[in-house]
Amino acid sequence: MRGLDDLDVKGRRVLVRVDLNVPLDGETITDDGRIRASVPTIKALAERGARVVVCAHLGRPKGKPNPAFSLRPVAARLSELLGTEVAFATDVVGPSAQQAVAALGDGGVALLENLRFEPGEESKDDDERAAFAGRLASLAELYVGDGFGAVHRRHASVYDVPKLLPHAAGGLVLAEVQVLKKLTENPERPYVVVLGGAKVSDKLGVIANLLTKVDRLLIGGGMAYTFLAAQGHEVGGSLLQADQLDQVRGFLNEAAKRGVDLVLPVDVLAATHFAADAAYDVVDATAIPADRQGLDIGPRTRELFATKLADARTVFWNGPMGVFEFEAFAEGTRAVAEALIRSEAFTVVGGGDSAAAVRQLGLPEEGFSHISTGGGASLEYLEGKTLPGLAALEEEA
Repeated sequence: MRGLDDLDVKGRRVLVRVDLNVPLDGETITDDGRIRASVPTIKALAERGARVVVCAHLGRPKGKPNPAFSLRPVAARLSELLGTEVAFATDVVGPSAQQAVAALGDGGVALLENLRFEPGEESKDDDERAAFAGRLASLAELYVGDGFGAVHRRHASVYDVPKLLPHAAGGLVLAEVQVLKKLTENPERPYVVVLGGAKVSDKLGVIANLLTKVDRLLIGGGMAYTFLAAQGHEVGGSLLQADQLDQVRGFLNEAAKRGVDLVLPVDVLAATHFAADAAYDVVDATAIPADRQGLDIGPRTRELFATKLADARTVFWNGPMGVFEFEAFAEGTRAVAEALIRSEAFTVVGGGDSAAAVRQLGLPEEGFSHISTGGGASLEYLEGKTLPGLAALEEEA
């Protein structure tokens, strides 16, 4: 896969696909981590005299313009981080985009409006997607793929455009791939994976694949209750995917057969209802009252998980241990994060909610070996899938 140094960018229009899919409260960006992660590649291109045309998506506007998903607030924040004015095009490939790109001088930066305002970006129809890709590619002479959070999508800006232009991977994508290879090809052991988040169904493939590779698998978050139910325990009103119980029993059997230490919570914070101020009790994970719901792992589980992480040499963590957005139910997630910070292992935070939790809880990002910008992409890579965006970057243009 070629990098930026393999492209002659001076005086040339370079289309850079980045991941700017940040959470917004109205027009306020509540976590700018992905914007900050995109800055090094954009800055490197600008400093080498490229005319940088940035494109990205935000949210799910379903193929039509929606002011709630405009990238305008992102343009303002990107300008601050780059220390230079970023021109903002009010469309993706229309007159505003063409004008903004034409006005760029060497080292200038423009940001196109949300790619997903165009139906061709996500289209399942190859011809429709290719037609949009052609219009997008016509804005530039070179392409750089640096939106790791989108490389698992067969979208026009990720998959089709690199086929039309000389291309390279940005620094962020190259760094992510290097980290993921370290996790998959010959990880230093013990290799421990911590999975949380809401749904088992989101992680079926990755659990199946990891059971063939890891030494320990720690399960927390909402998905833990389906595992507990699969063992025959009452989980009350906790999050439960009843349709996944047979699949999870299969995972438990496979782990036992392979000698993988699959670790479930031993106690939980059982709340009266789902709310930041809900009353709760600490109860055994095998004795959750029928009228309660688990919203976080309990203190004994936090200690257990920390112990299971203490001697690890490689750790991958994806998914919070509880409802970390509520202060009362954030301590399980904090405990796992702090155990990783204390660890001497190669530690990878697998993007998404885990990365957001690290920042929300005020933990030092430099305490981890790597914080991924792509939760879904990271999981699909660990699942062993071919990621369309990476495959496109590996091809010769």
